[in-house]
Amino acid sequence: MDVRNIRNVYFVGIGGIGMSALARFFMGRGATVCGYDRTETDLTRRLAAEGMQIHYTDDVALLRKDAELVIYTPAIPKDHSELNWFRDNNYPVYKRSDALKWITEAMYAITVAGTHGKTTISTTTAYLLRETGYGCNAFLGGISVNYESNYWSSDNDTAVIEADEYDRSFLKLSPDLAVLTSIDPDHLDIYGTPAEMEEAFISYARNIKPGGTLLVKHGLHRSAELKGPKTVTYSLQNDAADIYADNIRLNNGGYIFDVVAADWKLENMVLNIGGMHNVENSIAAIAVTQMLGIDGGRVREALAQFKGIKRRFEYLVRTEKVVYIDDYAHHPEELAALIKSAKRLFPGRRCVVAFQPHLFSRTRDLADGFARSLDLADEVILLDIYPARELPMEGVTSETITTRMCNSANTILSKEGLLEFVKVAPLDLFITAGAGDIDKLTGPIKQILENK
Repeated sequence: MDVRNIRNVYFVGIGGIGMSALARFFMGRGATVCGYDRTETDLTRRLAAEGMQIHYTDDVALLRKDAELVIYTPAIPKDHSELNWFRDNNYPVYKRSDALKWITEAMYAITVAGTHGKTTISTTTAYLLRETGYGCNAFLGGISVNYESNYWSSDNDTAVIEADEYDRSFLKLSPDLAVLTSIDPDHLDIYGTPAEMEEAFISYARNIKPGGTLLVKHGLHRSAELKGPKTVTYSLQNDAADIYADNIRLNNGGYIFDVVAADWKLENMVLNIGGMHNVENSIAAIAVTQMLGIDGGRVREALAQFKGIKRRFEYLVRTEKVVYIDDYAHHPEELAALIKSAKRLFPGRRCVVAFQPHLFSRTRDLADGFARSLDLADEVILLDIYPARELPMEGVTSETITTRMCNSANTILSKEGLLEFVKVAPLDLFITAGAGDIDKLTGPIKQILENK
C-alpha cells in the first residue's frame, strides 16, 4: 500500500506511543485522522489539539465509516466492537507493524531493535539526523525531551523506526541499516522460549535489504548467526568491536568520551544524560551518523544539546540534597544498568528504588533476575504488578520477587503508601522505575521532594 496517498485513516488504540507516531505521520501528510482509545491521556490530548478526532468509548456509532485504512494495535482485545465492525464490513484493517512495513519499503529505513536501549538509540539517532541538517522521519517509542514529541518529519525520505519485538512485529520491516542492541529473553508469553526469541532476532538481521548493514552490539549470544549483508559491531569500551568508546569521564551527572573506529575518531563527545548504558546507546547512534557521512563536528555539537527521552534516566530533581531519577526500566538487565549507573554517578548516597513490575508473565518468567537486580539497591519498594493486557496469574505477585531477594530492606506498598513513604523517608538518591502507570506518581513525588 502506498501510505503517501491515504486521505482518511482510523486508529483503534490511537493513544499508544507507537500508534500516535503513525497518526502524526498521516496527519502531517494531509490525511484526516480519527480514532479510539480506552482512556484520555496527556498524549491523546496533544493529538486532539493537533486536529485528530478521538473518542474513548468502544461504540460503533462513533467510528468513521469513510475510513480508507484502519490501523490497530495488538493490545486491543479480540472482542473490540469497532475493530470487529470494520473487519465484518471488509474495510482494509492492518496492524501498526504493517504500516511501518510500508514505510520501510518506501524510504531509506534505519530500524533499531533489541530487548533494551532501542527507544534511546532510535531517539538519539533521529535527533542527531535532524540537528545536523541531514533530516529524517522519526517513529519513536518515547517522547524526545528536546521536541516533546515521538514523531517528526522531513523532506529527506529517510525513516528512523523503533522496531518492536512484541508480537513479532519487527519481522515485517525491511531495513537498509538495522541496529541490534540485545537479545535477552523477554515476551516469553509470545515466544515461548529464549531460543525462539533469539531466532526472531536472527531473522530480523536476515530481513535487511541487499547491500544494507547490520550494526550489532559486540559479543551478543549467537553472534555468529547475527549477520547482515555487511556487519559492523559496537561496544561501550571493548576495543575488539569495530566502534567503541575510550577515555570516558564523569561530567556533572553526564559524560565526556571519545568514539573510536578503524578509520575515524570523534573526540570529546559530551552526553548530558546519566547512565553508562546511555553512553553505549549514544555510540550506536553516532556510528549511524558516520555511516551516513555526516560531519563529525556537527554531531559533536548536536549531542551536547541532547536532553534525552522522557522516563529514560530522566532527572526530575537534582539538587545537593536529593537526586530523583525516573526510568522506564522493566527488565532485570535494564534495572541493573539503571541502579549501577546511578550509584556510580552519585557515590556515597543511599540508593532507594521504587519499582512497579510490568506483566504477570514477565514477573513469573524473570523473577530471579528481578531479585538479583533489585538487590543492588540499598532499599526497595515494590508496587503491585501492573497487568497491562494480561489477567492475573495464580501465585504471581510482587512477593514473587521479594521472596527471592537477599536484601531484606524491601517493602510492598500501594501507590498511596509510596507517596506517604516519600514524605517521611530520608532520601538523597531516589529512583522510580517501571513500564506501567507508576509515571502518574512522578509529579506528586517530585513536588514532595522539592518541598522537603
